[in-house]
Amino acid sequence: MPTIAVVPGDGIGTEVIGEALRVLAAIAPDAQTEVFDLGAERYLRDGTTMPADVVRRFGSEFDAVLLGALGDPRVPSNVHAKDILLGSRFQLDLYINFRPCKLLDARYCPLKHATEADVDFVVFRENTEGLYTGVGGQFKRGTADEVAMEQEINTRKGVERIIRAAYAWARQNGKTRVCMSDKANAMRHGHDLWQRVHKEVAAEYPEIKSSHLYVDVLAMRLVQAPQDFEVIVTNNLFGDIITDIGAALQGGLGLASSGNINPGKAALFEPVHGSAPDIAGRGIANPFASILTVGMLLAYLGRPADEARIQKAVQRCLKDGQVTRELGGTLSSREATDAVLAAL
Repeated sequence: MPTIAVVPGDGIGTEVIGEALRVLAAIAPDAQTEVFDLGAERYLRDGTTMPADVVRRFGSEFDAVLLGALGDPRVPSNVHAKDILLGSRFQLDLYINFRPCKLLDARYCPLKHATEADVDFVVFRENTEGLYTGVGGQFKRGTADEVAMEQEINTRKGVERIIRAAYAWARQNGKTRVCMSDKANAMRHGHDLWQRVHKEVAAEYPEIKSSHLYVDVLAMRLVQAPQDFEVIVTNNLFGDIITDIGAALQGGLGLASSGNINPGKAALFEPVHGSAPDIAGRGIANPFASILTVGMLLAYLGRPADEARIQKAVQRCLKDGQVTRELGGTLSSREATDAVLAAL
């Protein structure tokens, strides 16, 4: 019986997570969920961002966490979003950000002549180091002489475990190509470490064709020839950027899901899109990313057949044009979920 913590989030997050929970109840009625009151509303009410005991409970009492989008214009600093999302990633040591980029219907890909077989790769993004650790500072703030510094952190342990995870997943899933991406030609200290570790780990997987591309070249090649890629591994910042390219290739942020994982531990799953406050409350947000995220979550909990069923149902809706407005349809969030449930 899977136990799942739910944080609906802000804006459209609360809407699409609610729709995703309808699909979860239909396909996994044995799943036990607990909703946590965390997000902008809670922060504005009493100043709470992410209580330490909640993070502890996530790690000790639940199999997984389902998280909605975070961000609210009433909290300009987004301190609550940082504490909830980054706090969970860092404190639970969820070092893998796993992003599948799979095109389910070629009509929604912005590339001419692209087929569904052309866009089918995954990205392993390092999730606990890099430039997102908050290490740095400001000096003489607000003056003409202001200095702002952001420090990138790369450790041998962190780099090795994300690269090793990418190669292990490739072997386990019958993939034959892994591409590591960095910017060692310009960032010669930290990314030299990526170069050296990649060569060492790749040598342990002789059946897998390993390659390397600087991230600017990778971005170009993803647009020119996405079919060349099966598994990509890169750092925190670069992974954040290229997975948005991947989301565009698969049809938009409304179809993009992700997982924050430390194998064998409670993992956190979230749709890639933001909270979209401009359309919140209108019932028009695309729920498919959240629904596909539920599929990822179930697969992580040992139920890959459930993920396959969900993915096939969403694909049926895409091919039948049963989609929300940003994909050219007319359905509301609830109607789009109804269509998925009918396909299931």
